[in-house]
Amino acid sequence: MMRIRFAAIVALCLLAMSVVDGRGAELPWSFRPLRSINPPQTNLEWARNRIDLFIVARQSVGSLNPAEAADRRTLIRRAYFDLVGMPPTAAEVTAFQNDPSRNAFADRVDRLLASPQYGERWGRHWLDLARYVDATASWLESTASAWLYRDWVVAAYNQDLPYPDFVRKQLANDLIGGCDPKDNAALGFLGLSPNYWKELQLPPEIIKGTVADEWEERVDALGRTFLGLTVACARCHDHKSDPITQQDYYALAGVFASVRMADRPTMREELWAPVAQARKQVAALEKQKTDIKKKKPKDLKEQTAKLDAKIRKIQSGTPHYFVPTVNGVEEAALFVVAKTNAHGTSLDYKMGKARDLAVHKRGDPNLTGETVRRRFLSVFNDGKPRLFKRGSGRLDLADAILEDAQPLAARVIVNRVWQQHFGRGLVSTPSEFGNIGDKPTHPDLLEDLTARFVANGWSFKWLHREILLSATWQQSSLSPLSEEKDPDNNLLARMPRRRLDVESWRDSMLKVTGHLYETVGGKSTNLDDAKNSRRTLYGGINRRNLDQMLAVHDFPDPTAHAPARNVTTTPMQQLFALNSPFMEQQASILAKLLQQRPEGERIGFAYARLFQRDPTESELRIGRRYLDETNKHPDRWNHYAHALLGSNEFLFVD
Repeated sequence: MMRIRFAAIVALCLLAMSVVDGRGAELPWSFRPLRSINPPQTNLEWARNRIDLFIVARQSVGSLNPAEAADRRTLIRRAYFDLVGMPPTAAEVTAFQNDPSRNAFADRVDRLLASPQYGERWGRHWLDLARYVDATASWLESTASAWLYRDWVVAAYNQDLPYPDFVRKQLANDLIGGCDPKDNAALGFLGLSPNYWKELQLPPEIIKGTVADEWEERVDALGRTFLGLTVACARCHDHKSDPITQQDYYALAGVFASVRMADRPTMREELWAPVAQARKQVAALEKQKTDIKKKKPKDLKEQTAKLDAKIRKIQSGTPHYFVPTVNGVEEAALFVVAKTNAHGTSLDYKMGKARDLAVHKRGDPNLTGETVRRRFLSVFNDGKPRLFKRGSGRLDLADAILEDAQPLAARVIVNRVWQQHFGRGLVSTPSEFGNIGDKPTHPDLLEDLTARFVANGWSFKWLHREILLSATWQQSSLSPLSEEKDPDNNLLARMPRRRLDVESWRDSMLKVTGHLYETVGGKSTNLDDAKNSRRTLYGGINRRNLDQMLAVHDFPDPTAHAPARNVTTTPMQQLFALNSPFMEQQASILAKLLQQRPEGERIGFAYARLFQRDPTESELRIGRRYLDETNKHPDRWNHYAHALLGSNEFLFVD
């Protein structure tokens, strides 16, 4: 009965938002303008901010009350994992527990948001959406550094870059007047897109299909990431459920047909020009070396030595020669054409040019129809979509997302932040805000929070504060009545207990063993290396050969946009916890730390280190009994430490 009443109220809220497009069809709720909402004035004593007024009003419909507030240890641990992805120290927990200030928790939140580890944590969430990878396809012959895009994203979060700037720079930093060339690293969102092998000995009819598949991938990633829409479903026909036409798809695909992958500099043109010229000279000399080695002359060493000397002279004599480039794109219209006087295909790039695409009938690039101007989706701007007139249209596209589709784009990103704090978004299909996606459980709350996010400068840090300082987020995870009446927790009458993602789990182990190297940024490293003690964020991501630890623990497929992490429980995960060299290494390090303490303090020290609390009497008794019974075993402390690191309490956060 409670579920029926809940569904009815959601339906009535959505009906009140009914709007039609220029063709008379009803728009999905997510396309409609943001509304001004007055929060219900209910249970004002419990509520800490506006979020709580919406939440508790909906709970009353289901005859539920909020759970009790979480205790201070739980609260501060939850905040640390949410904002920086690692636990606090025992000393930090104790200091918070003993702080009598009314602003004690708000102060801790502000400190965490100001820490460089905040950007590392939240940057990883964005990289899931951006299908980040550390190594581009070998056939691209790129010399750029993919990790610079990852570091740019981390820095953007730490600087609290407003979301509109965050979007524009990733789609078109190089086209923004007065842009900082260092921000060309942001172009990695496009420059690190998956690329498909094109065997140019094949006829153009086949290669056109491969190129069209790449354009579809770009449109799909853009639509799902920024708009929460499956625009790519309109490649072959009008979208079956959303107001997106096949012409809309090719209007956007034309943007991606007008760019090419390219390494981009991070300095002004006058500084870069001599570097580019020097690199061409070095490339020519390297080719000479290759040709000479093939011929194997008698004086091979002498000839290659002379060429090496020329290369070193050019490199040392050119300022900024070794400054890395970044993965990005540049303006160039691509045409797939047959080779002249030969079999096979050529990829003909018209540098600095743009092109409009013809509709591919049934998605087949060899069956074309009308040509469509590059423009935004026709459902926006009262059916008069914005035309893309500046180059490829990348900057026009970014502006259209943030202006014409502002309500939709803002709802999508607010929902993504909510999802990371509660384990599920107010819309549980975070990259599907169309008609086939789930409707919001709290539509008025999403409207109000989104409108205030925009009004507060699209600030992520403002949004984090608003959520974490709410009584809703600060609830306990223990509420038997809520679990019985609302098992899916749609009413948020308790805080969900959540399992750590693989990054937080690994990073937490390194931190509690005192083995974490916390320097921010830099090149990616191999997670298989036993000496690698960097945060998991800096582990190398390979699309073709994902690290085994990541693959076993639900890390997303880096070939595609990932709106949410899967959470599985498998035998392989248990075997990893029991037998992996990484777990054994961390257990050994922790055991050494324990053995440095007096014998009677070791168990208590272990619990303070891992769980930021004292052991219970039962835990003390079990630990002492095990250690007494194995007192002749040389690895007993290793085994004890291993058991604690593999425990559920270390893997989950309340």
